[in-house]
Amino acid sequence: MAHAVPRLQDHQVEALSAAYRSAQLAKRRTTLVGVLLLAVLILLAGRVAEVDLAKLWGNAHQLTSYLGRIFYLENGKLVFTDIADWYWGLGRWLSRLWDTLLIAYLGTLLGAIGAFFLCFAATVNLAVNPAQRFFARRFLEFCRTVPEIVFALIFVVAFGLGPVPGVIAIMIHTVGALGKLFAEVVENIDMKPVEGAIAAGATRWQAIRYAVVPQVLPNFASYALLRFEINVRGASVMGFVGAGGIGQDLIEAIRKFYYSDVSAILLLIIATVMIIDVVTERIRHRLISLEHGR
Repeated sequence: MAHAVPRLQDHQVEALSAAYRSAQLAKRRTTLVGVLLLAVLILLAGRVAEVDLAKLWGNAHQLTSYLGRIFYLENGKLVFTDIADWYWGLGRWLSRLWDTLLIAYLGTLLGAIGAFFLCFAATVNLAVNPAQRFFARRFLEFCRTVPEIVFALIFVVAFGLGPVPGVIAIMIHTVGALGKLFAEVVENIDMKPVEGAIAAGATRWQAIRYAVVPQVLPNFASYALLRFEINVRGASVMGFVGAGGIGQDLIEAIRKFYYSDVSAILLLIIATVMIIDVVTERIRHRLISLEHGR
């Protein structure tokens, strides 16, 4: 037997429609106030930073002009018409690009190792005491708050020009970034295996080795690969401060107005980062699927 669908009275429909219109109007007012507040804050920030809007608008065309020039050779032809002339320094640039990849790889590897050993002290469920967790958290915050390029500037002064400052800078920043992510993963584990291992007489590190690491290893590897992608991009600009890699040639081309060299090096960096992103993304998805399939 079919059931009749109850139908609201006209006055009930009108009341509900009025309430809906009132709620929508309040939402629009809130959105408008938020947009206006954001605009005011932007103007105040520009005022404090002494931004000259007239000068900014008057020189905006120079950005598009520069982007247009980087795709022309010295003879005035488009770069695509003479690939050999465009990539005259391909061998040297590939060597510098390889240095960049090694800087990112070594910095990520050392940073991931450091984050692995520090993350357990920064967790609620595995820290020995609140003081240990407090200091571990603050140290990780310091490592990831200071930009890599600032660390690179400091270590260039300490160790001189070359890839060593870049590796150390990326390592320190990676410790802070991965340490936080690793700690959050550890805080969400199932503690029953840990409690069982400790009840059976295992030490703290034995419990971590046999009860914690098997649960978190796929996520740790996934985050480390994601960080490697980020560090490749970061290592590309380390050469701006003399920390080695392809960025050193890029900043030299920019300073000397070698326009076609700028576009050639940029395209090499972009292509490399895209390839690494695709490969590491597939590996990470594979690791995640293995974790969900357990």
